[in-house]
Amino acid sequence: MSLTESRHDRSPGLAASDSGRSRRLLPPSAAFVGSAAVFATLYVAAGAPTPLLVVFEQQWHLPAWVLTVAFASYTLGLLAALLVAGSLSDHIGRRPVLVGSLLVELGAMLMFVFAPDIGWVIGARTIQGIATGAATSAFSASVVEHAPERHKKLGTIITSIAPAGGLGLGALLTGAAVQFGSHATAIVFTALAVIMVVSTAVAAFSAETVSRRPEAARTLIPRVSIPRAARGEFLASIPVHMAAWMLAGLFMGLVPTIIRDLLGLHSGLLNGATAFIEPAAAAVAGLFLGRLTARRTIFVGGAGVLLGTAVIEAGVTSGMLSLLWVGGIVGGVGFGASFSGAVRTIAPLVQPHQRAGLFASIYLVAYLSFGVPAIIAGLLIAPVGLQGTVLGYGVAVLVAATVGLVAQYRVHTCS
Repeated sequence: MSLTESRHDRSPGLAASDSGRSRRLLPPSAAFVGSAAVFATLYVAAGAPTPLLVVFEQQWHLPAWVLTVAFASYTLGLLAALLVAGSLSDHIGRRPVLVGSLLVELGAMLMFVFAPDIGWVIGARTIQGIATGAATSAFSASVVEHAPERHKKLGTIITSIAPAGGLGLGALLTGAAVQFGSHATAIVFTALAVIMVVSTAVAAFSAETVSRRPEAARTLIPRVSIPRAARGEFLASIPVHMAAWMLAGLFMGLVPTIIRDLLGLHSGLLNGATAFIEPAAAAVAGLFLGRLTARRTIFVGGAGVLLGTAVIEAGVTSGMLSLLWVGGIVGGVGFGASFSGAVRTIAPLVQPHQRAGLFASIYLVAYLSFGVPAIIAGLLIAPVGLQGTVLGYGVAVLVAATVGLVAQYRVHTCS
């Protein structure tokens, strides 16, 4: 649905309200680029704390499992927001949800700046997760709806690569700040707070793309919304998402600890760069494999996740950082390809007013896979050991990726 078409579909009251402000709104092309950039920035902020967790551990003398809780608290907040507000923008509009979410994100950034202890960090991560969860499905729909007709496919690709690319870039930039600055936390999160102010303005001055619909309050009842037309593909994509996002959770959640405790290396920049590799490769793969059919992209991605995970396991066993990097690149390509392909397969199957609810369901599966295994891994480090935990985690990823490939093959042969 084009932006022009969406305006014609609105209720008279909403159309009249927008017509009075039309001169102050961003041009459609600027709204598309701006929405995509802000969406990615939201995930830059999500990835930024990763290299800092090891710093907090040393500064406040914390056990390793507390770091995992701090990492995963973001995911728990995000999941709660997806369940409660994931489809809210389908009813009240994209703009109010995005503006409200970005203001909450701004509050989380300020909490990081002034955090005196790990309790504040966990609180900030939880609030950040709530803001990101509320905004993610609305942004995913908004980017596609702002995209010009000839770039609708690009809009869908952007929604699938922005989270991974943002997570990686946030970790890299923070790692550099830790390595070369003495006040990394204040520098990183003050800058992000300023960016969130600008991002809020972009969202506020972008045109609304959907009409208000009744019964908005009912969307706040926690539930998963999967339109009937997309259910078969959605079910087949679940193990695909699980494998890809579990691998991302391994890299973003445990890599700094692996580098320090298993490899004996102490470098903020190295932590950030290593955490950057896997999601960055995912973003690049999602962008450049867009020429393949969606189904073929999923198959390529599943194979990449399998191979990349095996190489990472070899790197952890042998203590070789180079293998960890190679596995991260290969696995990242698999992550980006499988997630992008799955989103491209499902998104065209639903109506515009169902998009936010569907994207909320997709990200619900993704972030359950991203956060819950990381929490379990953190709790297992003390009794099992870091190496044993990572190797067991890798086996779980391999199983999920294999099941995902089989499910996709069955759907392909039956279609």
